[in-house]
Amino acid sequence: MNANALKERIEKREARITVIGQGYVGLPLAIAFAHAGFKVVGLDNSREKVEALNQGRSPIPDVPDAELRKERAAGRYSATTDYSVLADTDAAIVCVPTPLRKTKDPDISYVISAAEELAEHLHPGQLVVLESTTYPGTTEEILLPMFSDKGGEAGVDFFLAFSPERIDPANPQFKVHDIPKVVGGVTQDCSKLASQLYRTIVPKVLEVSSPRVAEMAKLYENVFRNVNIALANELALMCHRLGVNTREVIDAAATKPFGFMSFHPGPGVGGHCIGIDSQYLAWKMKLNGYDARFIHLAEEINQSMPARVVQMTADALNNRQRSLKGAKVLALGVAYKPNVSDVRESPALEVIHLLQQRGAEVTYADPHVPTVGYNGSQLSAVAADEAAIKGADCVVILTDHKEFDYKKIAGDASLVVDTRNATWGILNPKAEVIRL
Repeated sequence: MNANALKERIEKREARITVIGQGYVGLPLAIAFAHAGFKVVGLDNSREKVEALNQGRSPIPDVPDAELRKERAAGRYSATTDYSVLADTDAAIVCVPTPLRKTKDPDISYVISAAEELAEHLHPGQLVVLESTTYPGTTEEILLPMFSDKGGEAGVDFFLAFSPERIDPANPQFKVHDIPKVVGGVTQDCSKLASQLYRTIVPKVLEVSSPRVAEMAKLYENVFRNVNIALANELALMCHRLGVNTREVIDAAATKPFGFMSFHPGPGVGGHCIGIDSQYLAWKMKLNGYDARFIHLAEEINQSMPARVVQMTADALNNRQRSLKGAKVLALGVAYKPNVSDVRESPALEVIHLLQQRGAEVTYADPHVPTVGYNGSQLSAVAADEAAIKGADCVVILTDHKEFDYKKIAGDASLVVDTRNATWGILNPKAEVIRL
């Protein structure tokens, strides 16, 4: 099959699509293509996840069970652990994790594993798109040689592109079809075919000159956020020393209609993207003889925030003639962001760990995370009810889930350390509230 034949199959919604990885990125993407009329297979290594998906049970909030079951019933979506489906796939999209090793080096082993399976099943006319966030050069330096050895010439015998994922879990405003796609193919035909495929689910697609540009654009998006969050965190530390409210300062600055974008402080950064993506770029630049100083400084500031939150808690208790050692601390929220169950790289876990190290008796409440383990410690969630709040020497707000009643918390607690400004705007709280 050549480019024209694949183009026609995409236009007629006859192209068979496989999305490798059925997590926060891959599953919404697979369902979006199924909803557009394609027959889609979700490929994942987890048998438990695949069984749940085929039973119509979604593991993520962005894909409701009803939506999954609708596409299953229509015969447009199925899940499997069997990589042999790639032999009958017209377009394969890779959405696997790209974490960091303990040495802070990129771990693209999941990408390589998926690429090896793709290379074994590569056939003429097949389109492969990498969406997993990675360092600039991955598509052309690693995937392209693997596929060329098996399938011939890119842009003629097979088609290869990079298109960065931009999923924001639990964001009701921006779903898959609302977020423009960036596509960089190894040839012009590769770009055009990948763009054509994405235009069936996304109105706006931007073609860039190479995969490297697309890979760099993704990293810059999250480096931008990481650096600005670090600036907001440093602003909070400065405001604390000056005795002014950080949120009030940010809200005042945000009235400027140009040249300013609001970022807010917190207990650190979490999730699979912001901090990790920055390290991917810093690592790559180090190989190229360049020291990414802004990235290192942002990491230093953001990684210091959990310890800062613990010190704020200790100081607040000391002012009440109460030691942190032996104090009952209720942590509200352990997910890395509001209204999700994702605890990957969550700074809340580090805060809890540091509190425990200093002798605090820590419990946590999180409606999305019933149990959590960190550094060998296993905890189960408690209800954020009146008894738990009144029974705590200090309530520390680490994740601002919508389920928490902050007005009641500020009324029932005696002391609140609010790292998310969730209590901002509550008039005359009974609790003493310490904010970042």
